[in-house]
Amino acid sequence: MNILITGCNGQLGNEMQLLAKHNSQHRYFFTDIVVPEGMKASMLDITKQEDVNAFVQENHIDCIVNCAAFTAVDKAEESVELCRRLNSEAPGILAEAVGKRGGCMIQISTDYVFDGTAYTPYTEDAPTCPNSVYGTTKLDGENAVAAVCNKYMIIRTAWLYSTYGNNFVKTMIRLGKEKPELGVIFDQVGTPTYARDLAVAIMTAINKGIVPGIYHFSNEGVISWYDFTKAIHRIAGITSCKVKPLHTSEYPTPATRPHFSVLDKTKIKRTYGIEIPYWEDSLKECVSKLV
Repeated sequence: MNILITGCNGQLGNEMQLLAKHNSQHRYFFTDIVVPEGMKASMLDITKQEDVNAFVQENHIDCIVNCAAFTAVDKAEESVELCRRLNSEAPGILAEAVGKRGGCMIQISTDYVFDGTAYTPYTEDAPTCPNSVYGTTKLDGENAVAAVCNKYMIIRTAWLYSTYGNNFVKTMIRLGKEKPELGVIFDQVGTPTYARDLAVAIMTAINKGIVPGIYHFSNEGVISWYDFTKAIHRIAGITSCKVKPLHTSEYPTPATRPHFSVLDKTKIKRTYGIEIPYWEDSLKECVSKLV
């Protein structure tokens, strides 16, 4: 297949590039709005329908994996229009373009489509109720994809991190080395997701054949941001920084975060026969590469 991977300069996009080298049965096209010098990728503005249609047709794209998104959750509250174009409109443009060719679309979504008031893991058919601009636009993107492409796969994930880009793990390692004390939220719980593991799941779905629908993916287990930070520091060998637990009310942010972001992964495991690593095992793998 000819596979287009957008947002190739991000966390997941970079992991997809690495994984593509081991799945050479496909032909890959990597794009982003800005392409670093030396990266084998093309510039493509996925918010421009004519540009997307031309790229998909000229390169005979059979499958699109949309890793591009506006993910700055707090900035989204004041950058509503840009967030809407990237998270709501662009996925529909991509899905329509590949759908016209009878191809498939994989859209990466988020736990923020839920309000986080549940107390058991969210299944794919749980009622959505986003309470932030980011969550609302990502849910609109899901609906846009489903409306124009029959062969679609929406994967909701949470707490994404990797060796690439800016993320919580890298930030906590840096701050742990710089500061004698940190305060971290303890009353928001969920499951971290190593982008490498998500990329493997995506490639597995592509190779086995897309079964249309919504799926959830994160690593296994449950943890708070506070406990996650403690684990990061322990694994990274950081002992000079004291980590203190904070209530969400003590650390106000422009966007409301879900207090409970645990996703039920039963569907994706059964459909594609995949085993999902435990969060701490994947964290150890990532930190070993960082430090």
